[in-house]
Amino acid sequence: MAYSVGVEYALHCLVYLIDAPSEESVGIKDLAEFQGLSETFLSKVFSKLSKSGIVSSVPGVKGGYKIAKSPEDISFWDVVEAVEGPKPIFQCKNIKDNGYLYREGCCAAPSFCTINLVMLEAEEKMRDYLRSKTLSWLNEELDQVLPKQIREDTRKFFSKNKVDP
Repeated sequence: MAYSVGVEYALHCLVYLIDAPSEESVGIKDLAEFQGLSETFLSKVFSKLSKSGIVSSVPGVKGGYKIAKSPEDISFWDVVEAVEGPKPIFQCKNIKDNGYLYREGCCAAPSFCTINLVMLEAEEKMRDYLRSKTLSWLNEELDQVLPKQIREDTRKFFSKNKVDP
């Protein structure tokens, strides 16, 4: 199982947006430059975040994106689902129906498949864990584990009073 790199970039970018003053937005160009990736790629990620209501876009020359909800109300799972979509990771293909003893279709419904039930239960536990971690939690955690200078320099990069790195 693997989530696309878009999930990781989305989480990083959303942390950068947390500290932006409410009247300001941050442009895709700055977000892409800071992380060393293409604006086109990041625009696609932010389009998904916008459609899901996690960010809102601000049109115009000085436009960009803002967080649309409180960081306490945006979970890791919200971001995963926005970027990856809602489909389950494990998708039962009902392969048992091809087996010698099951060709008569004695348990055709996927809900009767023990393997499917276990996989879906495990996925739900993972979703619950990701729902318990919010952007607010991440921001606080980064304050604890990263050097203060890095956090300050990151905030300066995205402020209107930019300082060249």
